[in-house]
Amino acid sequence: MKLSKLHYGIVVTVILLASIAAILFFQKKQIPQSQSSISIHQNKLLNVVTKSFYSEATIAGIGDILIHDTVYEDAKTDTGYDFTPALLPVQSLLQKPDFLIANQESIPGGTEIGISTYPSFNSPQEIIDALMKAGVDMVTTANNHSLDRGERAILSAIDYYEKKNLPYTGTFKSPDDKANIRIVTVNGIRIAVLAYATHFNGINIPEGKDYLVSVLDPKQVHADMEKAKSKSDLIVLALHWGDEYIRQPNDIQKELASEFIQGGADIILGHHPHVLQPMEWIEKPDGKQGLVIYSLGNFLSGQIRDYKDIGGMIEIKIKKELNGGDTTTTIQEAKLHPTFTSSTNNKNYRVYPLDEANNKGLTTHSYQEINEFFHVPK
Repeated sequence: MKLSKLHYGIVVTVILLASIAAILFFQKKQIPQSQSSISIHQNKLLNVVTKSFYSEATIAGIGDILIHDTVYEDAKTDTGYDFTPALLPVQSLLQKPDFLIANQESIPGGTEIGISTYPSFNSPQEIIDALMKAGVDMVTTANNHSLDRGERAILSAIDYYEKKNLPYTGTFKSPDDKANIRIVTVNGIRIAVLAYATHFNGINIPEGKDYLVSVLDPKQVHADMEKAKSKSDLIVLALHWGDEYIRQPNDIQKELASEFIQGGADIILGHHPHVLQPMEWIEKPDGKQGLVIYSLGNFLSGQIRDYKDIGGMIEIKIKKELNGGDTTTTIQEAKLHPTFTSSTNNKNYRVYPLDEANNKGLTTHSYQEINEFFHVPK
């Protein structure tokens, strides 16, 4: 039986109304669900908490690289100089830290200027090759021998550092170079390294060229540290100071150490006495501990006896922590690895870990003896 037009119209109308009702019902169900999803997402954003993290690094320092004539004559080859054998026994030790700083005391101006020894040093540039191969990552160059051979030697040495991509500080080629504070980043930790010397064996800095070498002027040190604070997490000072061949720091060293640690330095690496002097922990205004090594002694030189052939690598573990937006960097621990420079009739220069040298019968001094003298507990 066919539906009349009227009945057909009623059926169609009912179907349309039912469809509209179904659509409205579906939308009503969906809107709260969508709003609920947005609300949850917003809550997730609002409840994000800054996570804490930390990074650790090991930095280290070694003492004076002072190339006397007996040392460079021993390293001489048919084509130049090779100091690699002298450092080979300690190469595995020097490659342990993440970042290693050496004090390059005799300026490596190279053969074109003329190689020379005490009292006016100029060293073969191959010493830099050997240091880098052994594990050195940076050199400090402000010391009493910086001006031994004048501006020409300083610039020649800097040219070689730059050729080898070796960071340096303490001597500089221009005012801009000196104004550029050295910041190195090690495992995400920014470390500023500054170097200064108290004197230059009576040699005056050339007039109008004060930038050539950094003088240990406390006002300038504080000014440089202020610049470094905003750019770094840790400040290291390399200071050429103290009395030669004396195994204890003098009053001036102690006063400056306290002043600089209180003023913002975290680590002080001391040089010049040519013998080891003890380390000391000094409390900073914020409660953290600063570390002073009054002298790291000789690492490679022609000097012998009376502790002048004993040096070492100071290994320092540091930690940077971020907690709730606040960053702190602290020194976790410090340990000395003593070394001994051996030679036979001014030949066959070798730097050994001290215990190895003792076992070979090269010295009567021991690891335990030197560390008991050197270490001062926190």
